[in-house]
Amino acid sequence: MAAGHGSKPSLENGIEVTTEENMSQQADSSRAGSLDSVEQLDSHNAMERGLSNRHVQFIAIGGTIGTGLFLGSGKSIALTGPSIVLVYILVGLIMFILMRAIGELMYQDPSQHTFINFISKYVGKAWGHYAQWSYWIVLVLVGMTELTAVSRYFVEFFKTYGLDLSPWKWLIEIAFLAVLVMINLIAVKTFGEAEFWFAMIKITLIIGMIATAIVMVIMHYHYSAVTVQTTGSVIKTQAGTASLANIFNGFTLAPNGWYNFAIAFPMVFFAYELIEFVGVTVSETKNPRPVLKKATNQIIYRILIFYVGALLAIMAIVPWRNFVPDKSGEFVSPFIMVFKYAGIDWASALVFFVVITAASSSLNSLLFSAGRHLYQVAVESPRNSPLRFFSLDQVSSHRVPARAIVFSGIFILLSPLVSVFPAITQAFTWFSSASSAVTIFIYILTMVAHWKYRQSADFSADGFLMPAYKVLDSLAIGFFVLIYLSLFLAPDTLWAAVGGIVWFLVFGTWCHFHMKKVTR
Repeated sequence: MAAGHGSKPSLENGIEVTTEENMSQQADSSRAGSLDSVEQLDSHNAMERGLSNRHVQFIAIGGTIGTGLFLGSGKSIALTGPSIVLVYILVGLIMFILMRAIGELMYQDPSQHTFINFISKYVGKAWGHYAQWSYWIVLVLVGMTELTAVSRYFVEFFKTYGLDLSPWKWLIEIAFLAVLVMINLIAVKTFGEAEFWFAMIKITLIIGMIATAIVMVIMHYHYSAVTVQTTGSVIKTQAGTASLANIFNGFTLAPNGWYNFAIAFPMVFFAYELIEFVGVTVSETKNPRPVLKKATNQIIYRILIFYVGALLAIMAIVPWRNFVPDKSGEFVSPFIMVFKYAGIDWASALVFFVVITAASSSLNSLLFSAGRHLYQVAVESPRNSPLRFFSLDQVSSHRVPARAIVFSGIFILLSPLVSVFPAITQAFTWFSSASSAVTIFIYILTMVAHWKYRQSADFSADGFLMPAYKVLDSLAIGFFVLIYLSLFLAPDTLWAAVGGIVWFLVFGTWCHFHMKKVTR
């Protein structure tokens, strides 16, 4: 087993390893009104600070942009028209408040591997245990979903060239996961470089689409009808003219009724889900405090540019009423439509290539985060714990939690097996949906942890302070509660909401009894 927390690297079975002890032994030296130096706090940090400012800024951008913007924005536009922009702004502001709370906590102690550690410290060990395990399970389930998505988009990409790779989906999934696991095992800097280029590809496509839309609007460009291939069928789109009038003509706040306007909020909320990933990189970032502050403050600008800007550009080209599903209920990617109207015949291949990189980026980040969270759980586990038996509390000679990353990857690799059995697939779909609901509880606990931190003796007045924390924390908590309640409104999210509550009550209760037993 490992040496003590913060000990020098040692050799075990020929592999250089370093370990950490319980998080509760860390950061107790914090003094109200002042910040401990990063050097002091890092005496308990076995990770390497290999991420630069460039890496973190692009990781933050990449975490803000998911596949939903490229493929799912057509459905959200169809739901409530141009007012979807307002929904994205309102939800984005709340997520910015969440990130400011996480930013202040991580700024106070940038040696922590995850913001969830602060739930343990300020809300209670039982709730921290609940949040750590729940968040890891969420990451694995979402990782399985993203792995399936990667193979699906890969198949769709080659289908545009007349090649059918669908019989090889399982092999594609294994190959992609193996490559991403290797990237995570080499070094944290390698992970940072991969995320930098993944983010660069996504940004290039969005900026290219916005620039194309601006030129088309200025030219008052008239485009012909085009046909677009979807997974289930072919959709023939209407001809039209690029103009801002496509956005504002006949504008109403809820053109399809207040019900559709209301259920747009959880849809947009889940598009922002896991935006908090940048908070998991802090313990491995050079000059963490100024870099964290910059990355957090710029999130609001990224939301305005990449979401609001992209949606306005799309609707200036394509009248929002033109977004209709095919026979299977699938919507065409708005990005494909815009580029097709601009005369780019290979638009589908271009967008699917970018979507593959977006899904790969998400999976890469999920592996990174899952490995760190499982490592943290192992560090805080008793010495006779199975997690310690498998040495998941150890850091490799490359100063990454290699065993925890591989262990998480093995669970994500269950995705190809799940797809073989229909009954298991149905159960997996239900659990994946419920996991999104569970994330809302974790966000609420994070806001409670921030509130309690501000009232604790650890509070540092010279930290990265969120203004009016009582008002903003309460506003965010209230908003998350409303988002959860809105899940009961739509049939496709009803059971996710029920499953989330069942998990919260059953596993939350077990965690409280378990922690009482452990601390006796």
